[in-house]
Amino acid sequence: MLNNKIDFVVIISAKNTNPNGDPLNGNRPRGDINGFGEISDVCLKRKIRNRWMDMNGKVFVQSDDRNMDGYDSLSSRAKETLKGLKGSDYVKKACEEWIDVRGFGQVFAFKSAEDKGVSEGVRGPISIHPAFSIDTVDIEDIQITKSVNSEPNKGKKSSDTMGMKHRVNFGLYLTKGSVNCQLAEKTGFNEEDASKLHESLKTLFENDSSAARPEGSMVVEKVYWFKHDNKIGQFPSFKVHDSIKVLKKENVLNPRTADDYDIIVESLDGLTPEVYSIR
Repeated sequence: MLNNKIDFVVIISAKNTNPNGDPLNGNRPRGDINGFGEISDVCLKRKIRNRWMDMNGKVFVQSDDRNMDGYDSLSSRAKETLKGLKGSDYVKKACEEWIDVRGFGQVFAFKSAEDKGVSEGVRGPISIHPAFSIDTVDIEDIQITKSVNSEPNKGKKSSDTMGMKHRVNFGLYLTKGSVNCQLAEKTGFNEEDASKLHESLKTLFENDSSAARPEGSMVVEKVYWFKHDNKIGQFPSFKVHDSIKVLKKENVLNPRTADDYDIIVESLDGLTPEVYSIR
């Protein structure tokens, strides 16, 4: 059981990398209309799920490249594990089985000829905001070429293939979230699960490198973990989140590292965060 509401703030630096590509925009780094960089909440949840799997946690929503149990779809995973269950028993077993279901929630809406389908919903206690950059970000588009033959070509060299890569030169991103005790009680999300969430936030980009995100290009700079002394919370979440201020230093025009910013933690009476810092 979770007896203390939790709020958290995470500060992430991105350097010469694509933090979260937008498939509707040529996979360029996501951003809003004002030029601020964005990492979607869905992207952040995917990375948290991956870290939970690294901790040997059982996860319902697995990506194809991180499939741990051999099921080829969500419906087949649910059908095998929740066979014969209905209603509240179905939801209870799903929450007991998978940490992401009892953490983030899940909609189970699958067709099945055997049981006329299933439609159940779980509302999870963890809420996470998209991460937005503190300042606007510069996105660099780089043209690349492939100079090898993909298929046999009678000993001849094929014409070079042109492509594009996109990266953010530098951005400092901030995301925030909460864990609701009332919803945690319904799903069974407990203190051990909360500790795994905390650990996953600190190590969000472990085992996450790719051509778009080279090792070390994405760094969790700070995690502020607020554990209230009751289930409802000593302060509303927005006030807790807003107590962390990230300000560009006065003499800096174009930030290039996290050290170009000052982080101010405003005091909240009786609520002090546990702070993780990489530097």
